[in-house]
Amino acid sequence: MAQFKYSALSRSGERVDGIVDGYNELDAAARIKETCDVILRISEVTEEKKGLSALLSADIGGTKIDKKAFSVMCSQFAIILKSGVPIVRTVNLIAAKTTDKTLKKLLDQVAKDVESGRSLSAAFEDHGAKFLPPTFVETIHAGEESGNLDGSFETMQRHFDKQMKMGRKVKGALAYPAFVMVVAIGVVIVLMAFVVPKFLTIFEGYDAQLPLPTLMLIAISNFFSHYFILIAVILMIAFILYQVYAHTEDGRMNLARLQLKLPVLGEVAMLNGASQFANSMTTLLGSGLTMNKAVSITSKTLDNYFLAAETGKLSARLEEGHTLGDSMRENQVMPDILVDMTAVGEESGELTETLDTIALYYDTELETAINSALAKLEPTLLIGLAGIAGFIVVAIYMSMFSLYGAM
Repeated sequence: MAQFKYSALSRSGERVDGIVDGYNELDAAARIKETCDVILRISEVTEEKKGLSALLSADIGGTKIDKKAFSVMCSQFAIILKSGVPIVRTVNLIAAKTTDKTLKKLLDQVAKDVESGRSLSAAFEDHGAKFLPPTFVETIHAGEESGNLDGSFETMQRHFDKQMKMGRKVKGALAYPAFVMVVAIGVVIVLMAFVVPKFLTIFEGYDAQLPLPTLMLIAISNFFSHYFILIAVILMIAFILYQVYAHTEDGRMNLARLQLKLPVLGEVAMLNGASQFANSMTTLLGSGLTMNKAVSITSKTLDNYFLAAETGKLSARLEEGHTLGDSMRENQVMPDILVDMTAVGEESGELTETLDTIALYYDTELETAINSALAKLEPTLLIGLAGIAGFIVVAIYMSMFSLYGAM
């Protein structure tokens, strides 16, 4: 997916400049048309300009919003608006109580725009398009058009609270083995480079034939102690190259495909994608958005880049008149149960309710898969660490027995 720089006129007639992701210029134009009536200029951002633009436009301190604070904000909007408080007063009240710096700055800007007569969704879009969830602005806009703004915020609160909890579980499942592996590698390098060499100097004064495990340990230790700096440099270069590759289009796509094929963790990634798809579609369709727009926005909410790209392609099939179920079946990316249930929901005319049910199913399956993944990974990692520690202990003790026999 490439990036396109554009200038356009918003629904309120104001000029908007920004950058949008798209598979091509037509796809980017379609995404811009979702929020702007007239496109004045559009051009693809090259890799050099993209890096420079990101650097120059970077906000010191970051523009990330705390997910918990964002969910609380949605809940506050729903409660206060339901009480009959005017929208301008509501925004000011929430801005005054918000502790998250990025969110507070955003709400202050939104409050000024709303006071000047702009709609709430347009104000949020102009000032928070770079970091607000894709589903947020469209759902709020739908709430304004239907006159159920407090209901839209309540829907958003439930949606983001659910996504936050599931996201924590998924990240926890992926972070645990990664953390253990990093610690294990660090401990082994320190042992081999600094601890084992000092211990093995005991054997240098004895003329005895050392056993093979001890000779292997000495060779490995000498390698780490002599080339420790080189190893650190190689690891650093490898990490930088990985980051560069991961930020290219081919790199992101290939790594996303690889993530889905990993043993144990691949199932977690697929179930997470299915859960995000069903939950986002339920929220967006329930808010009154069209099928095409709901699919387009949902594609931006998926964590896995490959699933996001394939979901984005469904929009073209929908525009040709195909049903969502048939388009997903031809796509052959999402799990069969999700595809079949989507088709059944369309045929029965209860797609939103069906997706809500299947979302609950995949949330449960995802939680079960995470627990299963941890149950499989923990003993595997422990056995691996025990094997490394056991090899070091056996190598040292065998050498000690050889020395005692030579005395």
